[in-house]
Amino acid sequence: MSESVAAQPNIAREMVQLAKPRITALVVFTTACGLWFAPRSLGWRGNLLTLVGTVLVVAAANALNMYLERDTDALMSRTKNRPLPAGRLAPSVALKFGLVLAAISVPLLTFAVGPLPGLLASVALVSYVLLYTPMKRRSTASLLVGAIPGAIPPVIGWTAAMGKLELPAALLFALMFLWQVPHFLAITLFRAEEYARAGLVVAPNEPGGERTARADIVRYTVALWGTSLLFVPIGAAGKVYFAVAIVSGAAFTGLGLVGLKRGSGPKWAKQLFLLSLVYITAVMAALVLDRGT
Repeated sequence: MSESVAAQPNIAREMVQLAKPRITALVVFTTACGLWFAPRSLGWRGNLLTLVGTVLVVAAANALNMYLERDTDALMSRTKNRPLPAGRLAPSVALKFGLVLAAISVPLLTFAVGPLPGLLASVALVSYVLLYTPMKRRSTASLLVGAIPGAIPPVIGWTAAMGKLELPAALLFALMFLWQVPHFLAITLFRAEEYARAGLVVAPNEPGGERTARADIVRYTVALWGTSLLFVPIGAAGKVYFAVAIVSGAAFTGLGLVGLKRGSGPKWAKQLFLLSLVYITAVMAALVLDRGT
């Protein structure tokens, strides 16, 4: 009896791990920014339903991703201790958990928040699980495919509040899409050996791919920097945001340029990865705090 009771918290913790809490937290943050960046307010009930629905759909996508990638996860040091490769949960549990969450989250967003947020959540879920996840074993283009569902959450927030797609929502999507490329390329650069061991195709492990990856980091940080400034001329953000976008974009692009120099190795890539997190947090927070009227 006591052993059964004691085991329950462990099972609950493993189920939470299926949702990839850190990734889910970042996604919920960007969704919340989309909600609060929008000129119209949903009120506390609408905001809560949007965020809960987003948490559930992201958790569903992550659980199903873990189910499909349990074999490759076992071959990578950063993922081998996840619940499935470590044997703490049966694969069928993750599959059922993900499907149940998907069955709850999409209708919740569709009928309690709005059809457009529900549709966007469905697109993100399907593209992440059925396109991006299997494509990681076949092509480096999976990075761009995976950036699509990753860029949708702030648009879910905007459309939940506004009920329609508008130019600021398109810029939110572009901002998140462009940001993800240097963010994930940095990860592949300092974990290239792990990806190779797991049989996942990433640019640094392709012929000439490391040089291309470093150049792409610069290309995408420059494009990201320019895109981030467009919120100001359309009246969606003010001077404070403009200053934050200028400074943070310069820092991100500058560190990206360092990667073109000889001798910049894993330490630089880790620094770029960490700076990417600081960048997106600062820019999204500034958008909300200094939004236009």
